[in-house]
This record gives sequence, C-alpha cells and structure tokens, in this order.
Amino acid sequence: MTTQQVWTSYSDDLKRFILSKVKDDAITDDILQNTFIKIHTKLHTLKDITKLKAWCFTVSRNSILDYWKATNQTFEIANFEAETTLEEDVHTEKDCLRGILQGLPKKYRDPIFLSDIKGLKQQEVANNKISNSTCPQTHCARFYGLLWLCTK
Repeated sequence: MTTQQVWTSYSDDLKRFILSKVKDDAITDDILQNTFIKIHTKLHTLKDITKLKAWCFTVSRNSILDYWKATNQTFEIANFEAETTLEEDVHTEKDCLRGILQGLPKKYRDPIFLSDIKGLKQQEVANNKISNSTCPQTHCARFYGLLWLCTK
C-alpha cells in the first residue's frame, strides 16, 4: 500500500481524531502533516498490513504527544485516555495497565500513566503540573508492589 492510498483511506479519520485532542484546526493540520511524513517514511517497517489503521492511529497519537512536549503544554489525562474504537481486537500490555489504572486513586494513577503510558521520566513526572504528586517514585513503587502482591 502506498502513502497516497493510506491518505485516501484514513486521513479524514485521523484528522477528526487529532482535532478531538488539540481543538485547533491549524494545529490539527500541522500534526496531520507530521503524522503522514512519519507514515511515509516508516510504512515499509509495518509487518502486518491488517494492522495498518491501528498503526496509523498510534503514529498520530505519538505526533500529538510530540506536539504537546514541544510546546510544554499540559493536557487532561481523562481526555487522552479515551481510545479510538478499532474493529481489530488487539491486546497489548499497555491495554492491561490502562485497565488497572482506571481503578486507582488519582495520586497513583497520574504518575503511572505519565511514566509508563506516556513515557516520561520520573523526574519529568515530578515536574509535571498534571501530577500533583511530590514523590512519583514512591507512588510508582507502591503501585508496583501492590500489583505484584495481586498477581500472587
């Protein structure tokens, strides 16, 4: 499949998804363009073409996060956790963690989300305004300790 075919098939869906997260048409167009640059340069690395749509949404989600990191913006975690419904039933480790996170108190949920799902370092989590946690390392350690006890 070519980039042009991907654009024809998914650009409208990706644009609506990006717009739902950033709420600005000009920024949405910029992020969509960056997304398709990444898709164009990395399309050959996709091993299973049946997962193309999910992969495109992952690329766009990462482009949104890159934009927020570049502009030092914060965002509402609850809004970003809402995933796009895909027809494929793909299950990953992050899906499991996301389900567990939803049942946690906010003081544990935010540091874990920012470090394990968003990929921030724990020092960045401590400096982040979203996580009102003064000791994210302690909260992450407690969470993983509780998670370990639950699996026994």
